[in-house]
Amino acid sequence: MSYAFVFPGQGSQSVGMLAELAESHSEVKAVFDEASEVLGYDLWDVVQNDSEGKLNQTDVTQPAMLAAGVAAYRVLLSEKQVEPAFMAGHSLGEYTALVASGVMTLAQGIELVAERGRLMQAAVPAGQGAMAAVLGLEDDQVVAVCAEAEGVVEAVNFNSPGQVVIAGNKAAVEAALPLMTDAGASRVVPLPVSVPSHCSLMKPAADELAKKLESMTFNAPSVPVLHNVDFSQAADAEAIKALLVQQLYRPVQWVEIVNAMKAQGVESLFELGPGKVLMGLNRRIDRKMGMFPVLDAKSLEKALANL
Repeated sequence: MSYAFVFPGQGSQSVGMLAELAESHSEVKAVFDEASEVLGYDLWDVVQNDSEGKLNQTDVTQPAMLAAGVAAYRVLLSEKQVEPAFMAGHSLGEYTALVASGVMTLAQGIELVAERGRLMQAAVPAGQGAMAAVLGLEDDQVVAVCAEAEGVVEAVNFNSPGQVVIAGNKAAVEAALPLMTDAGASRVVPLPVSVPSHCSLMKPAADELAKKLESMTFNAPSVPVLHNVDFSQAADAEAIKALLVQQLYRPVQWVEIVNAMKAQGVESLFELGPGKVLMGLNRRIDRKMGMFPVLDAKSLEKALANL
C-alpha cells in the first residue's frame, strides 16, 4: 500500500495537545525540550498550560505546531519502520514535513518558524488583517468576488471542493463576506487569526524571510515533499527556499496536493499532529482514500494497524 504523511498548520493547536502521547512516549517531551532550548522558553509548559494566553500568538503557535507534528512523527517511527511515498503539510505544516523529511533539522525548523511568525505579525499588526472561510462556492466564483471587492482581499487556501479561505485587510474581508453570500455561498465564517496568511500583504514578510533563509543550509529530502505553492517536488535546496518564500504570499493549493498524491498511487493519508482538520478536508477531496490521524494513544494504535 502506498501512503503519505501530512501535517496540519495553524488552527489545529489546543491547550493540552499530545499530553496523552507524552505519557507513554518519551519522544514527545524530547522534541519539545529541544524546541524550548532554541526558543529560550518552556514551549511544553505553554502548550500544556498556556497560563499567559500565548499559544494563539502566531510566533508561538508556529513552533508549537511544528514541534507537535515532529513529535507525532517520531512516536510513529519509534513503533514501526515506515516508508511514506510523500509528505506534505498545510501552510505552516509544510515546514513540519521538511523537518520530517530531513531537509532541515528540528532546531532549524523551530528557529525558522518562530521568525516567520514574528515577520508575519510585523507585516500586518494585529487587528488590521482578517481571514474567513467561504463554503459552497466554486473556486473561480470566490476569486471573482474577491476581484469585485475594494481593498486587498484574496483567495488564499483552496482547501477542498466548496471550501476556500480568503484573506486581506480586515475591512476588505468584511466587505467581501456579504458579496460571497449574494453569490450563493452557503456559509461565510470569519476565522480567529491574528495575521492574513498567504495574501499579498505578506510580501514584506516574505522578503525578510528570504534573507533568513539565505544563511541556512538545507539537505535534499529523504522523502519527496509536495509544496503548497505549486504542488511540485523540489529536491534542490535553493528551489525549496524559493518556494518557502513564495508560500507566504501565494495560495495554499491543498486540493491539488491531495490529487497529485492520488494520481501517483497514494491510497491512504496519515495526519500527524493535533486535531483532525486535514482529515476533514481530505474526505471532501476524495472520500475513498484511507484517512488516519495520529494524535493520541487510540489513534496511534489504529494508524499502526493500517500501516
